[in-house]
Amino acid sequence: MRNVIAFIEQKAGTPRRVSFELATAAKDLAAQLGGQAHAVVVGNGAGAVANSLKAYPVDVIHVAEDADVDAFLVDPAVDYVEAVAREAGPSVVLVPNTMLGRDVGSRLAARLDAGLTADVTELHVDAGRVVSVSPKLGGLTITSCAFKDGDYGVVAVRPNTFAARQEAGTGEIVQIAKPAGKSYAITVEDEVVEAAPELGVDEASVVVSGGRGVGGPDPFTTILKDLADALGGAVGASRAAVDAGWVSHSHQVGQTGKTISPQLYVAVGISGAIQHKVGMRTAGTIVAINKDAGVPIGEFADLLVVGDLFGIVPELTKRVREAKAVPA
Repeated sequence: MRNVIAFIEQKAGTPRRVSFELATAAKDLAAQLGGQAHAVVVGNGAGAVANSLKAYPVDVIHVAEDADVDAFLVDPAVDYVEAVAREAGPSVVLVPNTMLGRDVGSRLAARLDAGLTADVTELHVDAGRVVSVSPKLGGLTITSCAFKDGDYGVVAVRPNTFAARQEAGTGEIVQIAKPAGKSYAITVEDEVVEAAPELGVDEASVVVSGGRGVGGPDPFTTILKDLADALGGAVGASRAAVDAGWVSHSHQVGQTGKTISPQLYVAVGISGAIQHKVGMRTAGTIVAINKDAGVPIGEFADLLVVGDLFGIVPELTKRVREAKAVPA
């Protein structure tokens, strides 16, 4: 394997933030392998996204603004990525560890007879082989997997794993020829999008989550949102808060919600049961705010603040805003 190909997930010209992270990771990994970094962006709006990718360190940007990608389920996108992979030769293909990314990655691995690793949080090259590091069993163990001999490997990368770096590469834009003789059986008639915050918890670098201890739905739209906005992040929730109907499932962090790796995770009124721990234990820094000094989350949090959250959170928000207002 020499080249690295990043699948760029986008919708109507709006890319997911993880796509730029993958573009950066592709270049860094390709440099270790002695190959090139490729990006593949397809579907309506692909041209606009390709232009924005020129600000990132990608060598070749493959583009297909084909309406079939949005009109049919998954397979048209897989066709294009497969075509680029076969043309590029032995490659590692990076996809986001999202619903679409995992669908594309698993089908692509089957077609290329390639190994696949999922929920990856680190990539490096050891003795010429690509090694993927990922947490397993709810983060209780960390595994390192190297691809066996073969032409291709597929890696699903967890969002927020790599920092997106703006550093203009050669950025050559190449149009991908539409695969000939293809027909698709499953059409997309309509899409139902669940109401969600502007920035989802899976892509936010800062997440402020609330649990049973916040006492009701109001804090999610007031004090928790105020702190998240001040920190430039998103509002999350434990399963207990979601099950109580205080906030929608799109905010849920944990075993039955989303697994995230933000730089900062603030857990407010959350006990830290194992089901929640599974979803956020790989965060860079974990701060817990709780009235109970013996709360389980205190065992793995970097900082446990014991006290009344209704006094602590607004004061913290105030201090963050004041700090931002001070000129550097």
